Amino acid sequence: MSATSPLTPEQQQQFHQYMKQHNLDSLFNDLTKKLVEKQPLDPIQFMIDELERKDPKNQPRKVVFVLGGPGSGKGTQCARLVEKYKFAHFSAGDLLRAESTKDTETGRMINNFIKEGKIVPGEVTIALLKQAIMGHEDPNTVFLIDGFPREMKQAVDFERQICFCQFVLFFDCPEDVLESRLLKRGQTSGRIDDNIESIKKRFQTYINQTMPVIQYFKAFNKVKTIDSSKSVDLVFEDVCKLFD
Repeated sequence: MSATSPLTPEQQQQFHQYMKQHNLDSLFNDLTKKLVEKQPLDPIQFMIDELERKDPKNQPRKVVFVLGGPGSGKGTQCARLVEKYKFAHFSAGDLLRAESTKDTETGRMINNFIKEGKIVPGEVTIALLKQAIMGHEDPNTVFLIDGFPREMKQAVDFERQICFCQFVLFFDCPEDVLESRLLKRGQTSGRIDDNIESIKKRFQTYINQTMPVIQYFKAFNKVKTIDSSKSVDLVFEDVCKLFD
């Protein structure tokens, strides 16, 4: 049978069943309409591009940036949100700390930045986040990005390379409360940056570089502020009101 021979009745039935099973009728109708409307010079490439855009893994992600000073409770609240709403949670700090334990040039570089309380180069953080987000099994979930972006360039580059954020969840807390929490955490956390010298550097970095990011998103009405000086339970009640 040649490639141009008509389908047998049995093959036609199988074809229609397959089309219905995979909802391909609407897909081909949509492609046909767009071909007629656009009349592209290269119709094959046009259809390939359209199909790639429809691929779930290429759809924009629902991203919420979670920001606040060190010790403001970002990780704790994100963990609770994941438990209640089944969101995906990626901590930029955790990803970087995991990478810093590797005996590689990048790992050693990240380790030095963390010890100094400085911001790791944005391209490194964005690459780790992109790998985590785009590789997630459910592209339609809400992605909580904890502790990122920490400076304006990171914010701009993330939205240019990955997707726009839906909003910024900002945990606001006085510095003296944050310092007390971090020193207490440092007694058991084992984190190299939970000491008074690194804490002071982290506060200064946060004020100088991350607060402008929050002000930037405020200009677009994309910041939702939570008073995180309260107890963990009360803070979580306030946070849930944003998602219920």
